[in-house]
Amino acid sequence: MFANVYASEAAPPTTMKAIVRERYGSPEVLELKNIDRPAIDDDSMLVRVRAASINAYDWHMLRGSPSLVRLMAGLRKPKSSAMGVDVAGQVEAVGKNVTAFRPGDEVFGSRQGSLAEYVRATEKSFLVPKPARLTFEEAAAVPLAATTALQGLRDKGQIKAGQRVLINGASGGVGTFAVQIAKAFGAHVTAVCSTRNVEQARSLGADEVIDYTKEDFTRSGQRYDLILDVAASGSLSSRRRVLEPNGTLVGVGAANGGRMTSIVAGLLETAVLSRFGKQKMPFFIASNSKEDLIVLKELIDAGKVRPVIDRTYPLNETADAIRYLETGHARAKVVITV
Repeated sequence: MFANVYASEAAPPTTMKAIVRERYGSPEVLELKNIDRPAIDDDSMLVRVRAASINAYDWHMLRGSPSLVRLMAGLRKPKSSAMGVDVAGQVEAVGKNVTAFRPGDEVFGSRQGSLAEYVRATEKSFLVPKPARLTFEEAAAVPLAATTALQGLRDKGQIKAGQRVLINGASGGVGTFAVQIAKAFGAHVTAVCSTRNVEQARSLGADEVIDYTKEDFTRSGQRYDLILDVAASGSLSSRRRVLEPNGTLVGVGAANGGRMTSIVAGLLETAVLSRFGKQKMPFFIASNSKEDLIVLKELIDAGKVRPVIDRTYPLNETADAIRYLETGHARAKVVITV
């Protein structure tokens, strides 16, 4: 029916190890199982996963919280048992119609079910060549967090060189990328983080760092052209106070762990306040983009952006990795080696 080209002459395995969950719940519902390895056809390819990373998205999908998640993923139980999105790996086999990739190519990007030994993809999938200067673990840390930072600053924030930009929540996965991307766009960057992350923020290029345990940036008297609010801390009115009259506040995530009431309240408050004055407060949800992965690869290749990894865990300790991420104390990215 079709011809596959494999990286080696050895017979390919028929099963693989993968992290799955059959119901919503805490990390205890996760299981490491042997499942069927993805089959490919003429138009697809098989990628051997070398590393994946964990995002807030993953524990939202795991717990089915907030309730909006279940509208997409399944009301009573998940439609899919697969877990994971961020991935870095190596092309192992390609169908005869695949021309953009060859066995042995190193790739990174987003693919559902990345917490497994293999994923199936096509040329249209959100995968691009891995930056040569990054390890698989570093590359896996990039996709969702860096794409969120890029789209929040560039597309929603309309960032411009010379602007004063504040990153609230500069020590997390999105925040560490946002500091670097804002600098790459020529902005004057102020990072807001806790005491233990001050030096990290400086090392990523922040021009100024505010330790929120010692100083409230909303009472500093300084105004900013653009605020990327990853931490979603404090009231919206307090953050508007330090925003220029024509400035933009881009919200990423939600306070209180993303509870439904917090999200709805935040959206309503933003909708009401946006009707008064010239300040812009766009609602923001990141979307997968192959083009943006290429932009990020170019920034990484140019040495302007680098991923920061807090901890790595083996695949069989994914539950522990998610527990750690849920504490809210992770510095930058948490990565799973496969």
